[in-house]
Amino acid sequence: MHPPTTSELAAMLDRHNVLVSPEHYENLCRYCGLLWDWNTRINLTRHTDVKTFVTRDMIDTIRLSSHIPQGSKLLDVGSGGGVPGVILAIVRPDLQVSMAESVVKKARVLEAIVKRLKIDAPVHAKRGEAVLKSEKFDIITVRAVASLRKLLFWFQRSSKSFDHMLMIKGPKWVMEAEEAREEGLMETASVEEVDSYTTPGHDGDSVILSVKWSAQDTPAAT
Repeated sequence: MHPPTTSELAAMLDRHNVLVSPEHYENLCRYCGLLWDWNTRINLTRHTDVKTFVTRDMIDTIRLSSHIPQGSKLLDVGSGGGVPGVILAIVRPDLQVSMAESVVKKARVLEAIVKRLKIDAPVHAKRGEAVLKSEKFDIITVRAVASLRKLLFWFQRSSKSFDHMLMIKGPKWVMEAEEAREEGLMETASVEEVDSYTTPGHDGDSVILSVKWSAQDTPAAT
């Protein structure tokens, strides 16, 4: 499985109106090569061609990136093969990106990828909640990790360790929000849809949700 050339990547980005500075093309291509090579040994991604990489991973990450302020300190939770964490570290060098991946084998692969790409993005082989016990961040990012109900439950006790969470969700997010509301998880958390967009070949919009917890009545971390 061969990584795209910079010209192939550029053509696909242009075809789908994904704006990325050309100075990042080479590292994005190298990332594809490393990710796809590791994927033959450990399951990291289903997106192993340049079209899917651009129409899913790149579109999701660039839309997410537009909601992240300059210079933010960010923790990407459940990073898996590195989307959006690695891509954000490449295309937004102004950010302080860290990644949390609780599956140790995947975390070690991420460490190897980051080292080969020569980007500054620490990888924690633990759950995001565990990282938040000792470190604070401006933003938490989440993509394809769990339902909204589970995420609100997991992070309500850590909410004083970050300003807000940005999560990428599919069209089922409204149903997930209702489930969370029925369990009382929306009493201290506010969930706002800040972006909505389509990805080629998929029915229904993807959304970016911003989640914040009220300062009072938030369960204390233990």
